[in-house]
Amino acid sequence: MRMDGQDESSNVEDARGSSGGRGGGGMRLGGGVGIGTIVIAVVAGWIFGINPMTVLGLLGGGGPAPMSQSAPGPTAKPPANDPQAQFVSKVLRSTETVWGNVFKESGKTYQNPKLTLFRGSYPTGCGQGDAAMGPFYCPADNHVYLDMAFFDTMTTRLGAPGQFAQAYVIGHEVAHHVQNQLGISGKVDAMRARSSETQQNAASVRLELQADCFAGVWANRSQAEQGWKLEPGDIETALNAAAQIGDDTLQRKSRGQVVPESFTHGSSAQRVSWFKRGLQSGSPAQCNTFE
Repeated sequence: MRMDGQDESSNVEDARGSSGGRGGGGMRLGGGVGIGTIVIAVVAGWIFGINPMTVLGLLGGGGPAPMSQSAPGPTAKPPANDPQAQFVSKVLRSTETVWGNVFKESGKTYQNPKLTLFRGSYPTGCGQGDAAMGPFYCPADNHVYLDMAFFDTMTTRLGAPGQFAQAYVIGHEVAHHVQNQLGISGKVDAMRARSSETQQNAASVRLELQADCFAGVWANRSQAEQGWKLEPGDIETALNAAAQIGDDTLQRKSRGQVVPESFTHGSSAQRVSWFKRGLQSGSPAQCNTFE
């Protein structure tokens, strides 16, 4: 993936020099807002060596629950000599351009999210974020949070290397912001609040698959509009990333069996299929996973 000459976003905050405190305990997010949620909830012990019981509440749904926590430390712009941070910033800028144009086409105004880089643990509008959760979106403060060590986890533990795979992850989390802006997330949260656990999980799957499709839409339109190039093998790495974080694949790796009714993000085949649909069509209208 080559993004040489692409603009960088002004909405990336670097909090890696701040511990961010640890007040307030764990995070509780609204239904289905992070790629890392299912990773840590299902394979926490396998990958990260922490107790899965500490994060089971993440899959319970509902809106973000404010928590008492330490105030965030100061943030700054990423240093100019940090290639990985520059890459993240360029990807974020490309999403801003694509979704700004998409919203404009339908007479709406897109509000850009912030993306905060952190290490270890950091307070967010949804509670205390932890790097072990993987990248996540917080609808309460319209921020994407990313500890870039997750990219190493993708390579070494999940078998999903490559910059386009990393860009797919960012595109997926930004897609949750798009859903929030369009009111989709709120409607799903309201539906889940009056549903059974199985129905809640099914709604979360549809939300996550739509985010995968939206990530594909971003990749399609961004190349066409901004002129950056995919290199041989890039699409395969992104599809592999989608497959590696499918619920069935993660469950099979962690406990040797698959429990479809517990899925919250979708199977590997579903995630690949919906990402490809967005990538091939470039049309958000093709991403209606709720029909």
